[in-house]
Amino acid sequence: MAVSFEFATAGRILFGAGRAEQLPGLVDGLGTRALLCTGAHPERHAGLLAGLAMPTEVVPVPGEPTVADARAATETARAHGADLVIAVGGGSVLDLAKTVAALLGTGCDPLDHLEVPGGGRPVTASVPCVAVPTTSGTGSEVTANAVLNSPQHGVKASLRGPAMLPRLAVVDPLLTLGCPPEVTASSGLDALTQCLEPLVSVLATPLTDGLAREGLARAAAGLRRAHRDGSDVEARTDMAVCSVLGGISLANAKLGAVHAFAGVVGGLVDVPHGMACAALLAPSVEVNVRALRERDPDGPGLRRFTEVARILTGRGDARPEDGVAWITETVARLDVPGLGAFGLAADRADEVAAAAGRAGSMRGNPIVLTAAELREVIASAR
Repeated sequence: MAVSFEFATAGRILFGAGRAEQLPGLVDGLGTRALLCTGAHPERHAGLLAGLAMPTEVVPVPGEPTVADARAATETARAHGADLVIAVGGGSVLDLAKTVAALLGTGCDPLDHLEVPGGGRPVTASVPCVAVPTTSGTGSEVTANAVLNSPQHGVKASLRGPAMLPRLAVVDPLLTLGCPPEVTASSGLDALTQCLEPLVSVLATPLTDGLAREGLARAAAGLRRAHRDGSDVEARTDMAVCSVLGGISLANAKLGAVHAFAGVVGGLVDVPHGMACAALLAPSVEVNVRALRERDPDGPGLRRFTEVARILTGRGDARPEDGVAWITETVARLDVPGLGAFGLAADRADEVAAAAGRAGSMRGNPIVLTAAELREVIASAR
């Protein structure tokens, strides 16, 4: 069989405990004036950022970024004369930083590039962006897209393009030690999903297969332990590796039903992206496995889910349903609430299912799900 694929990731990735301490020297020469995006409490990283030699303007990012946040941060960057954007924080911080870097490069408005409610124009230019994640979840430090919420349109959507890949990603597991259990749960299950969905994707490649397998193995080893004991450096390292590998995998092999639903739900109710993925993961896998058994039992999708089950459970005889059971048990152990807890009403199931079926992420799903199957996923996730 002929093999053809494309592969891209961040310009440079530095991984390891303590690597973040090298940040001031690493950014030297990438720009002359920096915009620094960080979390709601920038003082947490004062020691890390004290060594930055260039003039720096700080933009706190208290939550998942909106189109308005992107506009405001970009205006701040332009007023400062920034030619470099640095992000130290979780996925929301990294997404806003990547967006600002892109808008500085293209001179456009966010809606020119944003998919679905906007023009969807690919991002073709960006000033250098340096990404330093403090959670292990989105893998945004190695992806070519960023997610913004557009409340006026009731949707979360991406702007994307190869130029959005960060120039440098510095991944230091020690920065994740302070993550509270609920953040560890939601970000960790998001990272696991971003290895699982590319592995079963119809767009999987030989390169992403290897990365996704290793990421799943790391999640199986580290997720429950990191949630139980946030100071477990080995478990935190496993999850940091999982997050990076998931980000690279999804950027090159795409995602599936979980993220198709999560994007829709996130635009309707106030739920963190990782928590939405966590609530949707088990129902999506269960429905996919059943659909494959019924309509494509000899196809590659079911074999891929068998592999997922064997990696997660550590059992060589595991079946896809055993993988569903492992995920369901893990979600319960990590105290993940259903989507109803965030205000998703039962009477919106048809609306959500229809929109998820049209979502771009669904293109990677291993089988086309019926309307009834889509409704079952969202009903079970509530």
